[in-house]
Amino acid sequence: MSLFDVYPLFDITPVEAKDVYVYDENNIEYLDLYGGHAVVAIGHSHPKYVKAISNQVSKLGFYSNSIQNPLQEELSEKLEALSGCKDYQLFLCNSGAEANENALKLASFHNDKKKVLAFKNSFHGRTSAAVAATDNPKIIAPINTQQEVNFSEFGDLYNVESVLKQNETCAVIIETIQGIGGLDESTTEFYQGLEKLCKQYNTLLIADEIQCGFGRTGDFFAYQKHGITPDIISMAKGMGNGFPIGGILIHPNIKASYGLLGTTFGGNHLACSASLAVLDVLEKENLLENAKEISVYFKEKAKEISKIKTVKGRGLMLGLEFDFPIAELRKTLINKHKIFTGNSKNPNLIRILPSLTVQKKHIDVFFEALKQELQ
Repeated sequence: MSLFDVYPLFDITPVEAKDVYVYDENNIEYLDLYGGHAVVAIGHSHPKYVKAISNQVSKLGFYSNSIQNPLQEELSEKLEALSGCKDYQLFLCNSGAEANENALKLASFHNDKKKVLAFKNSFHGRTSAAVAATDNPKIIAPINTQQEVNFSEFGDLYNVESVLKQNETCAVIIETIQGIGGLDESTTEFYQGLEKLCKQYNTLLIADEIQCGFGRTGDFFAYQKHGITPDIISMAKGMGNGFPIGGILIHPNIKASYGLLGTTFGGNHLACSASLAVLDVLEKENLLENAKEISVYFKEKAKEISKIKTVKGRGLMLGLEFDFPIAELRKTLINKHKIFTGNSKNPNLIRILPSLTVQKKHIDVFFEALKQELQ
């Protein structure tokens, strides 16, 4: 049987990884500045993480959500304490797309409306409603078009209001920083205005924090910089450091009822153990502060290279924009310099999404490689 061929692959086979390094079958070392799409939050094979999962699987790896699972309670309490999202409710699932799917469905249940407002250049996942709210026609199948979604320009409050005043929109879904779209972020005035319009027109505001969440931007969630209070917050990638887990934080104004949402694997014992280990390491190793500190250093180093047009993003959700397509440069970085980086919808942008444990010496290696190739 062959694999369904939907991924263009680099000719690299990782077999082991530790902190910010990945090793292939020939024991060649690669510096990982991409973290597997921003997933690896606390470094590959962190000893606390490995111990937590190993201990849990030796006792109980899985049972369904029909029984008591104290690990879910522990995770919700720890998450509230570290995120500052006081009194929110937690629903656990398995992925970012599933988190957004549940967020959108919950919004529709809450206000009995069916349309969604999303933003151009967005990415929210590949399942039914999530993909319909993603601004990429290439990945939206005919069956997904049954979802009714309006798209607005990022930052355009006038157009947002023209849609919301029709009183058909259950939710506005937004990435505070557009990840795959190319690391654009709007102004505090826009986010606060968006929150105000959502309240005015009985529409829920969903903050998609799947890529920026769990400390990547230096704040626990990226929206917190702008002083807003979303109705629902979706999260996934860095939440489990590679173990599949996602979830939504739900404002206390939204009421639960039995059967409203559900999942087989979501919030299982191993997933909770993984996420608890991530939170523990984020706290004890001050990784949010490290993200801020390394971000400042990164931006200073970028000033040394004149061919860098713009540095985008914040924390360790960063992008370098050039005046030329970066596809060949990325290939050179990985094949010659053994450095993993990422791309985006913007063909001129390299994305940098390393573990939050990354150090200045690793940034130095990256910029030295860039200097060699851009002379």
